[in-house]
Amino acid sequence: MTLSISPLGTALGAQISGVDLAADLSPAQRDAIEQALLDHQVLFFRDQPLTPNRQARFAAQFGDLHIHPIYPKVADTPQVLILDTAVTDVRDNAIWHTDVTFLPTPALGAVLAAKHVPAYGGDTLWASGIAAFEALSAPLRGLLEGLTATHDFTHSFPLERFGSTAEDLARWEAARRDHPPLSHPVVRTHPVSGRKALFVNEGFTTRIDELAPSESEALLKLLFAHATRPEFTVRWRWQANDVAFWDNRVTQHYAVDDYRPQRRVMHRATILGDAPF
Repeated sequence: MTLSISPLGTALGAQISGVDLAADLSPAQRDAIEQALLDHQVLFFRDQPLTPNRQARFAAQFGDLHIHPIYPKVADTPQVLILDTAVTDVRDNAIWHTDVTFLPTPALGAVLAAKHVPAYGGDTLWASGIAAFEALSAPLRGLLEGLTATHDFTHSFPLERFGSTAEDLARWEAARRDHPPLSHPVVRTHPVSGRKALFVNEGFTTRIDELAPSESEALLKLLFAHATRPEFTVRWRWQANDVAFWDNRVTQHYAVDDYRPQRRVMHRATILGDAPF
């Protein structure tokens, strides 16, 4: 099978057809999808009814998979987490964020499968950190490349929302202990393409380490607003059995929380990456 690639925007995004993600990919198919990911940063596939096991198998062709410390998981496939608005508070997804930047080696990418979608609403937006960085002035780019920022697990997973029972509290305490705040470059270099991208996000980034608190707050406010300008984004309207695959190293995303009281159920497999530089 030959992939058909339809770009969706100048900054990022492409719809892919001509491949069955539930089948074992040939080396050529796997390489073509990886190249499309490098070129377009987020890929969308329609009509891909993946079981959790098949979703994990597809994702694992691109790297080792992460098991999330907080979210519910599929019982026999813990590498696939469940985002079900009828079960879990997922408000932390309704903010611009890059997944699991509280890890020393944040995710390379993620594969998100739509299992149950509302009749209307519930879109997801992605923003390109590459486009955002390249649109900054040269003096500001030069300043940012010398800075690091702190990323904190508790910023998106506060105790008051994820410690309501004794079991939840124990899980949250273990996650906080295992994931203390850490620092990453404000600008990271893609390990394959070599392109540079902004690597701060409102979900987990709390301060710029080298600056005074007031300076850090002002600069992060500017960067958060700049990074999510409409011209750097693509918006996807979900249908059941859609799959999105994004490069978490150079993007952030926002799940629009505009569909309540309708239900939305998504499954995510997260692919571990390497230390940002």
